[in-house]
Amino acid sequence: MSETLVINEIYLSVQGESTWAGLPCVFVRLTACNLRCSYCDTAYAFTAGQELALPEILARVGALAKPFASHPAAGRLPLVELTGGEPLWQKNSLPLMRSLCDAGFSVLLETSGALDIGPVDPRVRRIMDLKCPSSGESRRNRWENLRHLKNTDEVKFVIGSRQDYDWAKEIVITRALAAICPVLFSWVSPLGPRQQDKSLRKVPANQTPISRRELVEKIMADALPVRFQLQMHKFIWPHDEKGV
Repeated sequence: MSETLVINEIYLSVQGESTWAGLPCVFVRLTACNLRCSYCDTAYAFTAGQELALPEILARVGALAKPFASHPAAGRLPLVELTGGEPLWQKNSLPLMRSLCDAGFSVLLETSGALDIGPVDPRVRRIMDLKCPSSGESRRNRWENLRHLKNTDEVKFVIGSRQDYDWAKEIVITRALAAICPVLFSWVSPLGPRQQDKSLRKVPANQTPISRRELVEKIMADALPVRFQLQMHKFIWPHDEKGV
């Protein structure tokens, strides 16, 4: 029997985050996640999905990528990103990423940092979260993952409070993260009514919200070697639209 994965959606869009922002990207969104971060904007992927064999997934990605084949560039486009949910929660995400790399794609992995990134194909660019206090899931950070990071990977802090900023700043400095790989400070976009899900963690009571302007000003004042980012796709399409 062919290896399978439960897939929520596969679509072509523009990469909205990371150092790859702005480039065409095929997103493969996997179903299920072991975390329930307070700010999660893809709760619809917790359970909904269709079981697909790996060859079918590869075929769908290839079909979306086909129009780009006539435009050779320095590095194949579109990118392909596995996201979720949590892609590593399904073990067959590993052979899928390996097959995509074998096919010549530049492959990105968005992962929470709560699961082992060690087994991921070394050709994959891993974009790994370190969960801040306001997520309600910071105790789930797998600190052993830091030793697996390479300069082709990226570490992302999703920051929604002043306490998050202080926590992330300390980690960046004490762990010398910027000497390992790019570090991203991503501002939490408020959830819309259709994105609310009762299973999400509550923001701890001691958190003071931070605006995107305040976050930028703090980064500049502290001269942190990090990249501030907003979710680009939310400025192009409605913030709660799927498949973008």
